[in-house]
Order: sequence, then structure tokens, then C-alpha cells
Amino acid sequence: MRFSASRRAGLIVAAAGLVGGTMVAASAQASASQPDPSVLSTKIAGQLGARSAGSYLDKATNKLVVTVTSKADAQTVSAAGAVPKTVARSGAQLQQATATLESTAKVPGTAWAIDPATDQVELSIDSTVTGAKLAQVTNAAKQLGSAVRVTHLPGKLTTKASGGDAIYGGQYRCSLGFNVRSGSTYYFLTAGHCGNIASTWYSNSAHTSVLGTTAGSSFPGNDYAIVRYTATGTPPGTVGSQEITSSGTPAVGTTVSRRGSTTGIHTGSVTQLNATVNYAEGSVSGLIRTTVCAEGGDSGGPLYRTTTAYGLTSGGSGNCSSGGVTYFQPVTEPLGVYGVSVY
Repeated sequence: MRFSASRRAGLIVAAAGLVGGTMVAASAQASASQPDPSVLSTKIAGQLGARSAGSYLDKATNKLVVTVTSKADAQTVSAAGAVPKTVARSGAQLQQATATLESTAKVPGTAWAIDPATDQVELSIDSTVTGAKLAQVTNAAKQLGSAVRVTHLPGKLTTKASGGDAIYGGQYRCSLGFNVRSGSTYYFLTAGHCGNIASTWYSNSAHTSVLGTTAGSSFPGNDYAIVRYTATGTPPGTVGSQEITSSGTPAVGTTVSRRGSTTGIHTGSVTQLNATVNYAEGSVSGLIRTTVCAEGGDSGGPLYRTTTAYGLTSGGSGNCSSGGVTYFQPVTEPLGVYGVSVY
């Protein structure tokens, strides 16, 4: 397993292995006359629920496109300031398809998520899925017909340890994600597969400078952990030099950045939300899928857009030389679970 966790302004040093990091560039701020796509997508999702298969940002127009199956919902979308797109399948129908994959195609090396742009579930298969397992997965997809599209990923789906400002625990290096607080008590978030491996975290590989102790961790199922600082002083509320002041959920199509202790800052786009990934260590659901690259040691590192925190590096396939796919744990979940906030 590779671990990674990105960290704030020069506070932490490298750790051992999962993919994670911070982001550099971000999509342009919404103009005063056009709602922010990420905020708008969250609002409309709450209104339509499972009647919609989701939404995505049209790069040509920079407008949010929302899938609908009825005239009434199309009117709701238009009134909210987005563009309705009538499709054949509702969110409920595609969610049923993912539930079927959960029971028939859940093998290590696979991942799936609803792709609102095509109104399908995209089933991704890495190079380790062969023989009987490959037959099992492809047969499951065939049973669902055009509701499922199969794609193949380069390399192997793995968690990636290291990224952002590095942190060290046990024999591993990860990346610090975001510094957070509850009142006057300070913590940092990182990946759960990192949090599971060590109770004490250090800023150097010699393990002589203690940062803090693991206060909570969730992996598999989720992929987040929280570490309480034992060092004195106030950790910087930044990712590198970028101030982080809020958290949220990105719209599909949003340009995002991540920072990692192995590969530094890279950018890409959000391609799917609520993705399920079946790692060798177990399955994780509810992830953000992106085109941002990452490598071992980037795990736990931050995903963000300007001042908004989005996620923690979980894992993926490929690398930063040839490109790849990286998945992120949404940061809003551990913020709520642990009762902490970015600052």
C-alpha cells in the first residue's frame, strides 16, 4: 500500500506512500451574473434528488448542465440558472445499476461511478483483472446493457502514500491534507489508509520531531484520518502558500489542483462524484474521480480550488509522467464526523 498526505505551508515533511497533494490552478471564479457551478450543482441536486443522474460543467460555455427526465424538472433547472439536458435514465435507475455491480462485480482492480455527461455508469477495470475475474466483471456489465460503459485503466488501482508536505509514521511516508481545528484544539486530516498504520506522526524520517497522534481513522469504506497536534503553536491554515477558507463539493468538470510530497502540485478536472473503488485492501465509496495525476507518497494530500477544500488523496492508477486517474475522499465527510473546520 502506498500512502500520502499533503500539508500546510511548510509544516510537514515527507511520509511514505498513498497518492495525495495540493492543487495549483482552478477554474475561474463565477461572474456576478452567473452562479458558482459547485454551489449551484449542490443546490439543484438537493431539489431533484434521484430523479437526476447528476450535473457537469460544460467547458465550452462554462455553464452547469443538469440531466433531467421530465419537463417539470427541466423548468426547475432553468429557473435555478442551469441548463437542463433530457436523458433516458434517471439517477435512481443508474443507482440501481451501481447496486447490481456492487453485488456482481466487486473485485479488486475495479471502480465505478455515474457519468452524467453520458447518462451511464462507467465501469473501470485495471490491468490486474484477468481470467475468471475479468469474465465475471464483463458479464455483469453486459447484463446491464447500455446503462454501463466499460473502460480500461493503465496499471493498477492502488492507494498512494506520500504527497504535499510529508509526514512520517511507522515505516511510511504520507502527505498532510488540511489543517483543521475545533475551538483552540488543532488537528490535520490525511488519508485513512495512512491513519491506520501509525499512532504517532513526525515531520522527519528520523522520527525525532513529533507532529501529533492519530485521533481517528476510517479505511476501508471511507479513506480519512485525523491527527491531533501535540506541538505548540498554531499551524498555518494553508496549502503551500494558498489560503484555505472554506470546504465544499466540486461540480463535475471543475478544474482542481492537488499537492503531494512526491510529485508537488498538479491540476486536472473532476470527472465523477460518488465513485466506488475496489482496492486490494478493501472498497471505498463516495469518492471524487479526477484526471489529476498522483504517485506513491502523495496519499492524504489536499484537493482544492483556490480557497476551497475539496478532498484528500486516496489512490488511483497511472503516474505523473504518462498521466492517470486519481480518486479523492471528499473532505466534507471527516469535517462533519470529527466536528472540525478548515480556517
